[in-house]
Amino acid sequence: MHTLVSLPDSSHDHDLPTGAIEEATAHLRDVLAHAIEHGPEHAALVVYDTRTPLARALTEGYRRNLPDATFIDFDAVTPGAVLAAFKSMAPKDLVVLVQSSNFRLDGFRVRVELFKLGLKVIEHVHLSRMPGPQSEHYIEALAYDPAYFRGTGRALKRRIDAAPHARVVGGGETLHFSSPFEPAKLNIGDYSEMNNVGGQFPIGEVFTEALDLEAVHGRVQVHVFGDTNYRSNRPELPVTLVVERGRVVGAENATPAFQEVLDKITADEGEVWVRELGFGLNRAFTRERRVDDIGTYERMCGIHLSLGAKHGVYPKPGFKRKDARYHIDVFAVTDAVYLDEERVYADGRWICNN
Repeated sequence: MHTLVSLPDSSHDHDLPTGAIEEATAHLRDVLAHAIEHGPEHAALVVYDTRTPLARALTEGYRRNLPDATFIDFDAVTPGAVLAAFKSMAPKDLVVLVQSSNFRLDGFRVRVELFKLGLKVIEHVHLSRMPGPQSEHYIEALAYDPAYFRGTGRALKRRIDAAPHARVVGGGETLHFSSPFEPAKLNIGDYSEMNNVGGQFPIGEVFTEALDLEAVHGRVQVHVFGDTNYRSNRPELPVTLVVERGRVVGAENATPAFQEVLDKITADEGEVWVRELGFGLNRAFTRERRVDDIGTYERMCGIHLSLGAKHGVYPKPGFKRKDARYHIDVFAVTDAVYLDEERVYADGRWICNN
């Protein structure tokens, strides 16, 4: 039987087991050391809330790893006090945000503005969407294995950047990408070649999209999609998308919730584009092991796509930023992934690491 750890300002009846908090502490220690490279020569500020067991557990993990840091309970101070604390930090100092929802600071786009100040940032967001056992899945996803994330991530990037075409095979269907790809972007906890250090955690993704969006065609089964509440929605049967010239032209077995997503995109954008091709690396999340927050589940070890015209990373002719409103993540039933003719995914894992 698990014992419970005492956390500050918390309702002890619902706190996570001691083992989960110890696991969070260990994983965060690795994140701080190996991904963020935070050292004692720089200050740290943790802004947190105590509204959920997961937020309290992560805060306790940071207290144990950052004993000299400043801790601010977001709900106990004014927004002005939080902003003042941010502005007192020096470049390369660290700000950690532990948020049961997401902190609102009067138009201050928190992560963007912190990066502008030259600060390192670790952001945990929408923790209230991951109750019960999902909290422990989230903690497991924080595990940082540099050899795996960096080795597999870079190996995929090399293959993506060189591939003349690719295909995703799953559930008896095949989605073809008959085009080379945009230069792949990495979210693997290595910020050495980036302007900013940190971002939203957990991490683990390589993403790209077809250079020629109209070269995407075929059929793909979707086992989870982001619904209109930004939550992971799993239909009883996978929805099969029919894609022609980069657009969704049919959806077999569509549930009312999935049809609502398609209808919203179509109403506002005129058609439903398939844009991002995402290679999730985080082995804590699988088709069966899910969390409700779609932005967290996006790291799932497998393939996800985006529906809608919005993808700010890769500007494309004919796509005006002001008109592109939607970027909805959908997760493909994936048995195999081929880049050129090399199979890079089998048995629920990536099989390239060099």
